[in-house]
Amino acid sequence: MSAISKAVEKAGSQAELARLLGVSSQAINKMLAAKRVPAERVLKIEEVTGVSRHELRPDLYPEEESAA
Repeated sequence: MSAISKAVEKAGSQAELARLLGVSSQAINKMLAAKRVPAERVLKIEEVTGVSRHELRPDLYPEEESAA
């Protein structure tokens, strides 16, 4: 399951995630089709769904190594 699919599931529906983000349902469909979240949406999706920024965009938010 892609991270954006997980976010949709946690929000309850595509329409609800769209409402929480203030975007159209078509914007969510586009993210689902691309399996990629636009950089400007990552932090808000994390805020409203709890899906981590690392999971949504590991290229932008790499997992931090634990301090040794």
